[in-house]
Amino acid sequence: MKAMIFAAGRGERMRPLTDTCPKPLLKVRGRPLIVWQILNLVRAGIIEIVINHAHLGHMFEETLGDGSQFGARIRYSAEGTALETAGGIAKARHLLGEEPFVAISGDIYIPHFDFEQVKTVLEDNDLWGNPIPLDKRDVAWIYLVKNPPHHPSGDFALNSFSIANEGSPLYTFANIGVYRPQMFDAIAPGEHAKLGPLLREYAARGQVGGEIYRGEWINVGTVEQLEELNMPLVGR
Repeated sequence: MKAMIFAAGRGERMRPLTDTCPKPLLKVRGRPLIVWQILNLVRAGIIEIVINHAHLGHMFEETLGDGSQFGARIRYSAEGTALETAGGIAKARHLLGEEPFVAISGDIYIPHFDFEQVKTVLEDNDLWGNPIPLDKRDVAWIYLVKNPPHHPSGDFALNSFSIANEGSPLYTFANIGVYRPQMFDAIAPGEHAKLGPLLREYAARGQVGGEIYRGEWINVGTVEQLEELNMPLVGR
């Protein structure tokens, strides 16, 4: 399995820090946010990683190199202007291959996420080994978290392991998902496209699975959040 880490965002709310450093390269507890993701992927044996970038993109290539320092093989998908999440996947499609891949934001803090679990979430066969018809297979499997203070309304409901656009309670999309590449066939390389509407389209067809992640998850969105994460753990 391959992985894609999204790192093309501007990080407006983190300015002025992101004027001179891409948000995923800001350090949390001694290492850049994106390196936490890389190390956890490698720990699970997922070593082929694609990183897209736009704002100050050269800094990713200078800092991370070819990934060998982490035991990974990193390739880059440079975007002149950030193409949004689905657009970024479409542009990097030739690097991701034809098998399901895991994709994750480079600016979330999930130090204990076990990527081993993502390898088998999209099944081609049912429990009895029979092929699932193409129009019935899940095209995506996403992870949800309880709603953080900055997003109290949530995004999706969960019925057993099926994602729904409506329902109660609603949970927040954790920006971690596994996707079949064919999901992005209609998006041309270089086209701007958001992932949310695409997920909702397939969820309405009953083709998005998912589960709740209950481990530590922080969408590092403000300078204050970054400072709090970097406070000494002793005495908290």
